[in-house]
Amino acid sequence: MRASHRADIAVIGGTGLEALLKNTTQAQVGTPYGFPPSISLGEVNGKMVAFLPRHGVHHSVPPHKVNYRANIYALHQLGVKRIIATNAVGAINLNFKPGDVVIPHDLIDFTKLRPTTFYDEAPVTHVDATQLYCPETRRFLVEASKKHEPRTWSDGILVCTEGPRYETPAEIRMFRQLGCDVVGMTSVPEAVLSMELEMCYAGICFVSNMAAGIKERLTTREVSEVAKEKMLVLQKILKETIGNLPLDRSCPCAHALRDARFQG
Repeated sequence: MRASHRADIAVIGGTGLEALLKNTTQAQVGTPYGFPPSISLGEVNGKMVAFLPRHGVHHSVPPHKVNYRANIYALHQLGVKRIIATNAVGAINLNFKPGDVVIPHDLIDFTKLRPTTFYDEAPVTHVDATQLYCPETRRFLVEASKKHEPRTWSDGILVCTEGPRYETPAEIRMFRQLGCDVVGMTSVPEAVLSMELEMCYAGICFVSNMAAGIKERLTTREVSEVAKEKMLVLQKILKETIGNLPLDRSCPCAHALRDARFQG
């Protein structure tokens, strides 16, 4: 790995966020799980940052086919310690509206087919998911978000579904009864895999639509239009957060594997 191909912080998201970086270079990183999309490396507020386009450079990979293990492992190989993931989500909580920003504090996994761990073999490893979203990184995200977007929700439970279809009205009613606030398709297994490699993971979500059953019909065009509208404010929030994040970590993520393994 070349010395220039190192980063302390990573942003995972969609196209358009590459504009965050200055003096950009590209890195193709091989992993035991395959190749992720080309990763952009550059400077943001004096820090080296990696940007990984989750769905590929041309948004050609559907959520259930994303190679999450390759993506997260590649960032780990680049030296990344903190990951900020952006997500378009549907609102389940009726107080949330399209355009709102949500910094989730917990999640529920309703995915079905995805490899969700790096630890399929001995030693048997169980990471603690009590704080799956890094509390330290979340704090800086919340502070920056409230500064740049008045309609910021500093807490929220995200339910992750398999996709690529949108959810049914009955599913959304069930998720609301379970206490879920927003629904997306990509936070799992990203958050879990990051914890397994002792990397901080936090998410910033923008509400792109009201979930199924709350409105008559969902369209991908609607999601894309809201994403474009929120791009500038997302860039401002990310830049400020990255600039304020300390390089030294004082969160449980840095020691996630401590006491997590069965020793034979």
